[in-house]
Amino acid sequence: MTLNPGLFSSKRQTWRTPVKLYEALDRVFHFDHDPCPVDPQEDGLVTEWGERNFVNPPFGREIGLWVRKGYDEALKGRLVVMLLPARTDTSYWHSYVMRATKIHFLPGRLHFDDGPNPAPFPSAIVVFEPGKLGGPPTIESGFPDDNQG
Repeated sequence: MTLNPGLFSSKRQTWRTPVKLYEALDRVFHFDHDPCPVDPQEDGLVTEWGERNFVNPPFGREIGLWVRKGYDEALKGRLVVMLLPARTDTSYWHSYVMRATKIHFLPGRLHFDDGPNPAPFPSAIVVFEPGKLGGPPTIESGFPDDNQG
C-alpha cells in the first residue's frame, strides 16, 4: 500500500476557508477581525487583534506560533475562533488547544474553497473564550449549521 505523501507534507500552508463554514461561524460569533487573511496587509503575529477574531492560520511550521498568539489574545479578553488541522500529536495542541473552551471536530475532510479535492487532513474549530480558558475543553462533533455536506 502506498501512502499519499501530501499527508506528511507542509508544501501548502494556506487554505481558503469554505464560505458556508465561515458564514455559519460568523452567525454564532459575529467576527470583527481576521488577523491572517489570505492577502495580509499586516503581520497578525505581532499586531493586536480585534474583539471577536476568526483565524485560519497558515498550516506550516509557524502554526504553533499562531495558536499560542490566539491563546494569548484570549487571555487579554478577546474571543478567538480558529480553523485548524486536527493534529492532536503536536506540542501546540497539548500546550494551547487543550486549554480552549471548545473543540469542534469536523466530520470528513473539508473542501477548502481554493482546492478541487478535500484536504489531506482532518480539521477542527477551536474556540478560545475569554474568562473560560484552562481546559479541559468541551469536545463536539461538527459545528451547528456547518453544511459540511
